[in-house]
Amino acid sequence: MNMKQWLQVEYLPISLIALMVLTRFHHFGDVLHLPDASLAAFFFAGFYRKKILFPFLLVLAGLIDTIAIANGVSSWCVSPAYVFLIPTYAVMWFAGRYCSTFKSLKITELAMQFGVVTLATSIAFAISNGSFYVFSGRYLDISWAQYFARVALYYPPYVSSALLYAVLGYGIMTLVKAFPALAIGHKDV
Repeated sequence: MNMKQWLQVEYLPISLIALMVLTRFHHFGDVLHLPDASLAAFFFAGFYRKKILFPFLLVLAGLIDTIAIANGVSSWCVSPAYVFLIPTYAVMWFAGRYCSTFKSLKITELAMQFGVVTLATSIAFAISNGSFYVFSGRYLDISWAQYFARVALYYPPYVSSALLYAVLGYGIMTLVKAFPALAIGHKDV
């Protein structure tokens, strides 16, 4: 199986599932763990337009979280606000679907897609973080100043890890799209 076949719609779910399983246990990562790639997984699932993949990845995310909590990971983030991960991931899914309408990987289109991913990740952060502070019941007496101070701590790693995975994903797509051109150029030599 070559790289192009692997990235075809039939094989993409395996990559996205593996990425979520390997990274979801530690949201921001540390020395031993990669940051959570769930946002990027939903983005690329939307990019490749496999509709069944959205609910499947939602169930997978919940299953991974359940297994992680059962094995000692803190359940701090699981609250009534947990349901807001559905619209959080839907934002990334629809951003991926929108970005799939771009037909080339030219620098102008890549810049536009990078802007879409950045905006979508920021909206996803606002939904997940805002819902957690409003509905989790953990921050009953927090002021807006305190809320924004906490947002300033969590926003950069949240967005930067999603953007890093998106850049890596686009890099892989660029390489895969270059393979046929390289093969044609090699035959001419």
